[in-house]
Amino acid sequence: MSKAERLREIRFRLDGAEDSRLSPWACRSRDALRKKKENTISQGHRQSFSLDADRILHSHAYSRYIDKTQVFYLIKNDHITHRVLHVQLVSKIARTCGRLLSLNEDLIEAIALGHDIGHCPFGHDGERFLSELSLEHGLGHFFHNIQGVRFLEEIERKGKGWNLSFQVLDGILCHDGEVHSRALRPQRGKTFTRMEEEIREKQADPAKEIWPATMEGCVVRMADTISYVGRDIEDAIRLGIVTRKDIPEECRRVLGETNGTIVYILVEDLVFNTLEKDHVCFSEDVAEALGKLKDFNHRHIYMNEKVKKQTPKIKIMFRLLFEKYLHDLEAGNQASDVYTEFLEGMSQAYTDHTSPAEIARDFIAGMTDEYFLSQCRKHLIPQVLPAGF
Repeated sequence: MSKAERLREIRFRLDGAEDSRLSPWACRSRDALRKKKENTISQGHRQSFSLDADRILHSHAYSRYIDKTQVFYLIKNDHITHRVLHVQLVSKIARTCGRLLSLNEDLIEAIALGHDIGHCPFGHDGERFLSELSLEHGLGHFFHNIQGVRFLEEIERKGKGWNLSFQVLDGILCHDGEVHSRALRPQRGKTFTRMEEEIREKQADPAKEIWPATMEGCVVRMADTISYVGRDIEDAIRLGIVTRKDIPEECRRVLGETNGTIVYILVEDLVFNTLEKDHVCFSEDVAEALGKLKDFNHRHIYMNEKVKKQTPKIKIMFRLLFEKYLHDLEAGNQASDVYTEFLEGMSQAYTDHTSPAEIARDFIAGMTDEYFLSQCRKHLIPQVLPAGF
């Protein structure tokens, strides 16, 4: 038996062992569903969702997490949370919950690593600005979770996509940690067709609620909240935006007042109340305190005037860059960065079925904060010319 055959044999054995090792409500690796069938021999030693996690980890979009804003942008402080750290925290917290609940940790890791792939520069403010521009050009609302699926399926690898499993893409699409929920019940039985319908419905109606198809997707969605709610408070305290005493007394009493304590209590409560259930849930008092803490963060941190000083300028820059790329695309300006930095080598399927406005949106959505600013400096700020130009 060759080395490759021996390793594949181990993978098949691991797949089979999941029936006795995992919860009845966990998703099995052998049940991974892909749009394009793949040769299991080429999969090698990796189980299906582990393969997905590797593909996300090695995507260009994942590498750009390193310079994408979490909450606080245009601030020089090396200890403030960026998107790349947030994603790692979500993965760790969700895998911890998954291990205690006997869920599929490979699926959890893949969803967690990919869940914020679609975030554009400057976090949720940038998302809002890009959504306004998208609506003006008939593209529907822009959501980072929908864009994440789009990147991984239609844009990565120059339009070839990664052919990720439905379960992973669905978890990314349905990860919305901003929506407060005491409990999440998987909507089992969903398909690629239903996922595409949900994307269209969400773009048309932002109030449309969508739920993960797996327990693993539900755990990641809860872990998203667990990872940021206390961490954002620590960052805000570090920047002098709030103090620890500002945290509502009820929240401090139930959840604690430091990020470490908040994470620990939320994880224990979620796991204990989910044991032997076909859905994930917090206890009533913890869920109520968490909801109030999220409301505190929204009012005193995310909407704080100190945080929003540069926001009007960023909004103008989004519009000007979008309009520039759109003009270049409509004029066929091959020297434009949208061609040289984004469209060069892109598949015919992408270029044939994507409008100029969609291309401009996709290009901006994939940018890091710094690249966005460099594009603004290059195209929007007059350059001083040398004498005798």
